[in-house]
Amino acid sequence: MSAARTGPAFSVQDIPFSRSGSWFNISPVIAEQTYADDLHLVSHQTGMHPVLRLVPVLDGARVETTVAANPILLTWTVSGAPRDRAGQGPGKIELVYESTDTVRLRGEGLGLRVIAAESALTPFSGTYLYRDPVDGAHVFTVYETGRRYRVTVLAGDGAEITGSQQLGTAERALHLPESGGLWEIAIEEYDSGRPPYHRTASFGQVVDAARVEFDAFVEAVAPWRSERTPAARLAAYVLWSATVRPAGFVRRPAVLMSKHWMDKVWSWDHCFNALALADGLPALAWDQFQLPFDHQDQAGALPDSVTHSEILYNYVKPPIHGWALRRIRSLMPEPLPRAELEAAYQRLERWTRFWLDTRRAPGHDIPHYHHGNDSGWDNATAFDPERVVETADLSAFLVLQMRTLTQLAEDLGDETAAARWTHAADTLRAALIEQLWDSARERFVARGAQSGRRRPSSSLLDLMPVVLGNELPAEVMAALAQRIKTHLTAYGLATEHPSSPHYQSDGYWRGPVWAPSTVLIEDGLRRGGYADLADEISARFRLLCETSGFAENFDAHSGAALRDRAYTWTASAYLILAAAHEERASALP
Repeated sequence: MSAARTGPAFSVQDIPFSRSGSWFNISPVIAEQTYADDLHLVSHQTGMHPVLRLVPVLDGARVETTVAANPILLTWTVSGAPRDRAGQGPGKIELVYESTDTVRLRGEGLGLRVIAAESALTPFSGTYLYRDPVDGAHVFTVYETGRRYRVTVLAGDGAEITGSQQLGTAERALHLPESGGLWEIAIEEYDSGRPPYHRTASFGQVVDAARVEFDAFVEAVAPWRSERTPAARLAAYVLWSATVRPAGFVRRPAVLMSKHWMDKVWSWDHCFNALALADGLPALAWDQFQLPFDHQDQAGALPDSVTHSEILYNYVKPPIHGWALRRIRSLMPEPLPRAELEAAYQRLERWTRFWLDTRRAPGHDIPHYHHGNDSGWDNATAFDPERVVETADLSAFLVLQMRTLTQLAEDLGDETAAARWTHAADTLRAALIEQLWDSARERFVARGAQSGRRRPSSSLLDLMPVVLGNELPAEVMAALAQRIKTHLTAYGLATEHPSSPHYQSDGYWRGPVWAPSTVLIEDGLRRGGYADLADEISARFRLLCETSGFAENFDAHSGAALRDRAYTWTASAYLILAAAHEERASALP
């Protein structure tokens, strides 16, 4: 059996094996920070649910295996077994995605048990197994996902079924023994019914087709890659493999934040994925940007998050969308059609008015957050004294958002609206400097929306107004740049000052390095005239990803990957920064 030669290799302990369009993946991660001994088919329809356990066996017993993965092929081999000159052991199992809802597996010299992950079947939970009298396939029906998983045997003798039609608690499994010679199966995820499975391509042809599709994606999103950007191909895989087809509440092709437990689209994370895709795959990028706006509520607010079977409105996310849209439009190879511009203007205007109309206390010029979750910096120390606060980052984002509304209005020929938004942006920027800039301490502060108390913090959040770039007074920009330097460790920007008594190495927004703050600050510094500092921040973050992968966040002192290890906005941040760096390098004489 031949293996795909498409790299890079990665560990399924960190990055799930999947493909674009699929709602399931193959991984040992079966819940938040929970790792099983065996790989599972894990579905993300109606939530994250381990469905089938895939257990390699020899002589009927589970055997320890080594798992190898690249973007195309997943392989099990017996651990510690002697290898021949070609590196092949005595047995092997291979898995490849044939389509978004079907995987093909084949094995020789090594058997496999496909076992229902949940052994207890109740009237409202668990898995039921039966053999379909229509085609002889073995079907697992799963309450948790509301879907069926059909296993069709394509080759091999001696397949055995256990627990067919059993009720209550029982093992439900299909056993493919190694003694039956080369065996092959197809596993499909589907709803209530479909025609019997028919093989239309050989295993090798399926591998080749998957390679072509992934290579085309890489070429589209990272045509600039070189030996100077060694993580570009893996970053592209993280995005490609986390993409799902429209289903449930997800009305467009969507890049989830992860196919681990962070299997949603949050309403600021999506902007970074859209930016990474804008140049090479503009239609997919536009879908990413628009997706939360598909669920904009009557007040104009975007949901906190969207996924297959859930939309949450109890929090929101920061309004970085004007900042993002301006950059997306600059990267797209063709202008957006007028109809899309009109729709974008209307949606962005409603989102901006939400903050101005519902998030400003009477008599206040500055809008406020209700909780750290609204800012995206859930537990940042800026929210320790009070949660309902007027923070400088929020107003800075809204100033940029109103500048984008001005540009959109001008492009649409509405000079009256353009003038209105210009005035609104100028007014809010002036209020931001006058009310939240502490000139004596040369820093921004947060102010309680009810108490009126002004407080500084040691959080990087206080420095986020740097995103305004050259809109800031020179002395303010200089002070922010100087303070940003003090947050910069060997691995990037610590979200809590490293000398702070509140710093925590794995403290979420109280210390670790994060992708979004890095991209936003790097961009603001560059537009504000501090290109050297921006270059250094970009270089350190890119090296961090090349060394530690694409985790949700990273230890600012060691660079260790933390939390979810396959986070798409981190991969996108790498692609955004690497693409810009390569463009600058190519422009040098």
